[in-house]
Amino acid sequence: MMLDSAVDNARAPKGERILDIEGLRTTAVGNPDAPLTLVLLHGYAMQPSDLAPFAHSIGIPAYFLLPQGPVSSPNGGQAWWEVDLEARESALCAGPRDLANDHPQGLAAARRQFGQFLAAVTMEVKPAGTARRTVIIGGFSQGGMLALDWVLRGNQRVDGLALLSTSRLALSEWEPQRDRLRDLPVFLSHGATDRDLAFAAGERLRDFLLESAAQLTWTPFEGGHEIPLVVWRGLRKFLAALLK
Repeated sequence: MMLDSAVDNARAPKGERILDIEGLRTTAVGNPDAPLTLVLLHGYAMQPSDLAPFAHSIGIPAYFLLPQGPVSSPNGGQAWWEVDLEARESALCAGPRDLANDHPQGLAAARRQFGQFLAAVTMEVKPAGTARRTVIIGGFSQGGMLALDWVLRGNQRVDGLALLSTSRLALSEWEPQRDRLRDLPVFLSHGATDRDLAFAAGERLRDFLLESAAQLTWTPFEGGHEIPLVVWRGLRKFLAALLK
């Protein structure tokens, strides 16, 4: 169920609405009747407001939904599941990480809540008697991991996937489901000097997607754990192509 938050909307930036969708505080940007809906999940210790500027400037007919993760991060911001910060810092001392063999304790709960969220969104953007609209999901870093996990293990198919500076996760559980990626349009970006998630992790995710027969758009860039202009431009081109 989508509910407007009257108090939050009174203080929301121009062009934004604050919704409660299945318990997730969500920033909405754009026309709900747009032919494309993009659900974009923020990364660890971030907020929807970190992604909102792209939604305002994309320049294509899209409806953006930016949910806020339900877990508070000790570093500020929100998350989709808790992270052992001591173990994270210890791992980073050895260099940027590949999380393919990690199995976060909170991943299953995050997947369930995101599934409820996505079911509500799909019902809302496809009123009875209307044509089905294009629904894309994606995210940055931890948000991208959850989006890909949903595609592989959720119960509802989407029309495309946008993965920004992310990694494989729980790979032994993902491998048996990889046929779900066949022919799915996927946008993937990663920075060559990413000090959090290794560029090699991005390349291995690229290979995982290609070997799964996804329709991949790969966008490496010179930079770190970030979303630079070249990535936003690439994602805009990817989304525009899906609308044709």
